[in-house]
Amino acid sequence: MRSKVVTREEALKVFKDGQTIMFGDWHGELSAEEIITGMLEIGVKDIDAIAVSGGMPDQGVGRLIKEHRVRSLKTTHIAFNPLARDQMFAGELDVEFVPQGTFAERIRCGGAGLGGCLTPTGVGTDVEKGKQKLTINGKEYLLELPLHADVAVIKAWKADTAGNIKFRLTARATNNYMAYAADTVIVEVEELVEVGEIGPDEVDVAAPIIDMVYVRTGEKKPLCPMWQRAKAKAEGGK
Repeated sequence: MRSKVVTREEALKVFKDGQTIMFGDWHGELSAEEIITGMLEIGVKDIDAIAVSGGMPDQGVGRLIKEHRVRSLKTTHIAFNPLARDQMFAGELDVEFVPQGTFAERIRCGGAGLGGCLTPTGVGTDVEKGKQKLTINGKEYLLELPLHADVAVIKAWKADTAGNIKFRLTARATNNYMAYAADTVIVEVEELVEVGEIGPDEVDVAAPIIDMVYVRTGEKKPLCPMWQRAKAKAEGGK
């Protein structure tokens, strides 16, 4: 069986300016940080990003926003990244806010090849502007269109050489469904095992969905910067 394991340099060849890229994380945590570091190093720019939030200035897609590499962002919120807020108000970053459940469903539709989904969420608010509204059995719904990307950059706990991957607990977050909604899927993992070491019932995303597996070379189970700061504050008593 062909191995999908690649070096970081091989993975980075996928990226080009102007791509639509999904970033699987959770507000900057649980993200493929070493791949993102590589994107910064090779100078990828004009990214149309799709991420559950704007990350933070020092983690996740927030690092790319900080360096003005992102031109648009579809997201549920940017509360943890003041730089994203400032760029939005300055007209430097085009932000589309999407309710979180709708965000997940639009990506699921993109992966399943559906034409969109109907939801009552957002009816009567700014969310409905410019969208088709349908009335079904006396109730109003918005037609939300699918989201699809050129590349999805996700993070998992472990993978086998064929590309079957497994997440740890809540780390699947948005990493799980984004894997199905992109032309090319790159997964950064902490551990690599041989085919058969991840049991059939343990596979969260099957090998045919994954294009490249990159095994991170740094700390295998890093504590995200937000929790590092919280830990330091607790230990310092401040």
